[in-house]
This record gives sequence, structure tokens and C-alpha cells, in this order.
Amino acid sequence: MTMSNIQQILQDGLWKNNPALVQILGMCPLLAVSNSMINALGLGLATLLTLVATNVSISLIRNFVTPEIRIPVYVLVIAAVVTAIELIMKAYFFELYQIIGLFIALITTNCIIIARAEAFASKHHAGKAFLDGLFMGLGFTLVLLALGALREILGSGTLLQNAQLVFGEAGKQMTITVFENYRGFLLAILPPGAFLGLGFFIAIKNVIDKKRAARVTVLSTANEAA
Repeated sequence: MTMSNIQQILQDGLWKNNPALVQILGMCPLLAVSNSMINALGLGLATLLTLVATNVSISLIRNFVTPEIRIPVYVLVIAAVVTAIELIMKAYFFELYQIIGLFIALITTNCIIIARAEAFASKHHAGKAFLDGLFMGLGFTLVLLALGALREILGSGTLLQNAQLVFGEAGKQMTITVFENYRGFLLAILPPGAFLGLGFFIAIKNVIDKKRAARVTVLSTANEAA
């Protein structure tokens, strides 16, 4: 696997083919859990771990699974990984699990996981599958965190509230008050706020991509003229 292959997988996961901003997959948990940064972090890490584990597992067994039964097999593998992650969360992050536990179970049917299993892991060796799961999961998690931060700031005027759910007692000192005596903006923490926030991030990405494309066109024209 060359460095260019790694760079391509990284760029696809974080930007060019980002699951949340380009593929528009996994919208149910993305929009439901992103009302705070800590909730978003919990679901993002669970999704990332699921993507990595399932991608590698499916890559390793891809030559032993016939096309006719591949989807049921993929779902069984994903369900096993999600169950393990769910049990770990119950054991070590129970209070966080009580808040986002429903959406942890739903990762089994998350379109991102099945899409990467079918489109990538089943066609590549374990090394590439690992990197694809890592960077796709990281891209999804970063969007979740950004959306969670935006909604928490606008909705509550804070950042990293309830950080102790992930970081233990040390997390109680991590809460940042962005706006003092803030009365809150209810729309930001309701489902419509999630749609508006995600639309805002998609719009920013599209603007950046258009500016980059225009810059490349100008440079190409200048080089041809020279």
C-alpha cells in the first residue's frame, strides 16, 4: 500500500467522501444525538470503533462469503461488534449509555457501516479496510463534534457540559461557559436546529470546494498560457 493510497483514503474519509457531508448517511443518530458535544463524542467514538472492527472483520472473511449471503453475514458481524461496544459502554460509561444507548444499538443498521462493508471492505485487504474504517469514522465523528459544539453553544451557551460522563471526575472541570447568564436558544437543541446546523456545514464545504475548483482552473489556464 503506497503513501498515495493512504492519502486518498484519508481525503475521502475526512473531506471528499465524508459520510455526513457528502454521502449524507447516518442522519438519524447524527441529528438526534448532536444536541451536545459530549453526546456527539460518545456516539462518534462508538461509530468509529464499529467501522474499524467491522471493516477489518469483513475484509478478512470476504473470500469465504458467497455473494448470495454476504449482506446477512455483514449484518451479523456488525451486530456482534455493536453488542460488544454496547456492553463496554454499560460497564464503563453507564450514565452516558442511558442517554445515547438507543442510538448505539441502531448502529447495527447504520447505512454508513453497511455501505463501507459492501463498497470497500469486501473488496480490499485488511490494511486498507482498517484505514477506510478509521478515516470514515473519524470524518463522521468530527462532523458530529462540530454540530454538537454549534448546537450546545447556541442552545445552552456552554461547551463540554457533562464531560464527566466520558472523562470521569476530571471532566467536571472541563465545562466552558461561552455566554454568561445566557437564557438559551431552544431551536438549536431541537431537531430543526440539527437540520439547520448540518445544512450550514454542508454549505460551507460546498463553498470551499467551489473556490478550490475555481483556483485550480485559474492555475491550469495560467500554466497553459505560459
